Amino acid sequence: MLNVMNVADILVNHIKTNCPDDIAIVAYYGSYAQGTATEHSDLDFFFIPATPDGYRQSIAFILKDISFDFWPISWERAEQMASFDDPKTSVIADSKLLYTRSEDDRSRFEQLHNKVTTTAQAGLQLLEKSEQELRDTYVHLYKMSRMLPSDNIAFFRYEARSVLTKVLYSLALLNQTYVTKGWGKNLEQIYKFKLRPAQLEKHITTITQSGSCNAVLNACEELTQETLELLMKQKETFSTPPSYHDRMKGAYEELKGMLDKIILACAANDYTTAFFWSVEIQELIAMFIYHAEKGYWPIALDLSLDYQELYNNLAFPDLVSYLDPEDLAPLCEAVKRLDARFESCLKDKGVKINRFDTLEQFAASLHS
Repeated sequence: MLNVMNVADILVNHIKTNCPDDIAIVAYYGSYAQGTATEHSDLDFFFIPATPDGYRQSIAFILKDISFDFWPISWERAEQMASFDDPKTSVIADSKLLYTRSEDDRSRFEQLHNKVTTTAQAGLQLLEKSEQELRDTYVHLYKMSRMLPSDNIAFFRYEARSVLTKVLYSLALLNQTYVTKGWGKNLEQIYKFKLRPAQLEKHITTITQSGSCNAVLNACEELTQETLELLMKQKETFSTPPSYHDRMKGAYEELKGMLDKIILACAANDYTTAFFWSVEIQELIAMFIYHAEKGYWPIALDLSLDYQELYNNLAFPDLVSYLDPEDLAPLCEAVKRLDARFESCLKDKGVKINRFDTLEQFAASLHS
C-alpha cells in the first residue's frame, strides 16, 4: 500500500536539491492535516512559489491509481483564503508545513494562520462577505427561472450546485467559520451550524436528488430566501447607536460633486446625465444616512427598503419624482434644496463640513 507522505518527501527533496530558492512554502491540508485520514485518503498538498520559475514545479500525476495535484497558490491568494475572501480558507487554516525556504517565509505563513482566527472574530466583516456570496446566487436563480418550462434536469442541477455551494459558504460565514471539508463531506459540519435554515436538510435533498426542474428551482429559491432572512436578523444584532460625527465625516464634501453634476446637466438640458446622477445620489445619501444610524450598510437584497425611509423622514426631496425630460427646471430646484438640507442636517448632528471661502482659509486649515 502506498504511503502518500512518501510522495511528499520525494517532492520536497526534489525542491531542496533543484530549486530551493524558487519555492517559499510546501504544505498539506485536508484529512491528513485534520487527523481524519483513512487508508483510502489521498494527500492534498500545495506550494507557494517565491519566483516565476517556481510555478513550473506544479505537477498533476497518478501514482498507483491515486491522483495527486501539487498545485501552486500565490501569496496573494493565500492572503485571500486567510481573509475569508476565498472559500478555501481551510487550505491555510488547517495546513501543516512540509518545507519553508526561510524563517521569513515561515513567519509570513504563520501570520496567515493567525489572520484566519482574527478574521473569524470580525463578525460584521464576515456578514458582509456572507451577503456577497448570497448575492452571487441570483445569477444562477435567474438562469434557471428563464429556462422554465424545461425538462433539462442536467442544466438545472448544474446551476443548482452553484446556488448550493454559495449558500452553504454564506452560511459558514454567517456562523463566523469556514468549511473544513470538501463539498459533500462537509454536510455533517453544516448541519450543526447554530444559524441555519429550518428546512436546510430538506432543501439540500431536493436540490441534489429531485428530477423535477421546478422542484429544484423552488428549493434553491426558498433556501436562498431563508438564508437571507437569517443574515438580516444577524446583522441587526450589530446595530449601534447613531454616530453621524464619525460615520458621515467627509460624506457631504464627497457627494456635493454629484449634486453639482445634476445642476450642470439641467442647465445644459442634458436629461440622460441628470437621470443617472439623480438616481444615484438619492440612493447614496439614503445609504450613508442608514450607515450613520445603524453602524452598517443596508443589505442590497433586502426589499423592505428601510434605508429609503430614513431619507424620506428627513424631508429630503425625492429627486426621482422630479425627473421630466421635457422640463428639468423643477429637478434643478429640488437638487438645490437637497444640497442645502443635507448640509444643514449634518451640521445639526455635529458633523464638521470642510467648506472654505478663500485659499487662505484652506491653507490655514491644514495647520490647525
